[in-house]
Amino acid sequence: MQETLIDQGVNLMLFGMGTVFVFLTILVFATSFMSKVVSRFASEEELPVPAANTPISSPAAASQPTPNIMSAIEKAIAAHRKR
Repeated sequence: MQETLIDQGVNLMLFGMGTVFVFLTILVFATSFMSKVVSRFASEEELPVPAANTPISSPAAASQPTPNIMSAIEKAIAAHRKR
């Protein structure tokens, strides 16, 4: 018996969704396996601890540009206005 267009569409949909499901399942297992392998063989680096007596700069001082940066900004603005 000949399949109808709806039957063919449903078969194609189920085949496509099944293929994607199998691929994503394999992908999840592969990434989990790789994560375990990498975490086993990767060395853990310790982060440096800042000294307690190191002064922390204020946010206002950090937001002020240096004279070199100011001159570069002024030159860029002047070059833009010449165009």
